[in-house]
Amino acid sequence: MVASPTAELIVLVDEHGTAIGAMPKPLVHHGETPLHRAFSAYLFDDEGRLLVTRRAETKATFPGMWTNTVCGHPAPGEGDAAAIARRADYELGLGVADLRPAVPSYRYRAEFRGVVENEICPVYLGRFTGTPQPDPTEVGAWELLDWATFRDRQEAQQHDDWSPWCREQARLIEAAGLVP
Repeated sequence: MVASPTAELIVLVDEHGTAIGAMPKPLVHHGETPLHRAFSAYLFDDEGRLLVTRRAETKATFPGMWTNTVCGHPAPGEGDAAAIARRADYELGLGVADLRPAVPSYRYRAEFRGVVENEICPVYLGRFTGTPQPDPTEVGAWELLDWATFRDRQEAQQHDDWSPWCREQARLIEAAGLVP
């Protein structure tokens, strides 16, 4: 695994997605989180199963919720593909292949326990390589699910069991006809 930078910076953006500055990650998420860049990736194994992760209970934002494979923030000057590869390696010890955009204009705002996410967050589909070796400060659990089981669980489980962005993104991926 690659070490996460100690001074990870998040790119702040205006309403049009244009970078207007950067802020250290620990200072970004609070009750009035500024709009910033992010990404979400849904990564599948060679058998077509989606790797879903449960956010560690110690995470500052949306702790303990199930979500997509990996999500995070590109650093200043870093493209989404590089950021996805960096976070997949850091959080799960995995490589990324065959990455492609699914919902490139996705944006959302969500609040949980007084902490807000406020992101322009393109959504990607791809394949992971390797065997998950999660960093316990990032990932509390993981599972491989076929898409139908993934969606059935989202529909059957409590609202706070799944991250709100994952629920919404899954519907958008289906609506775009991109379900693997």
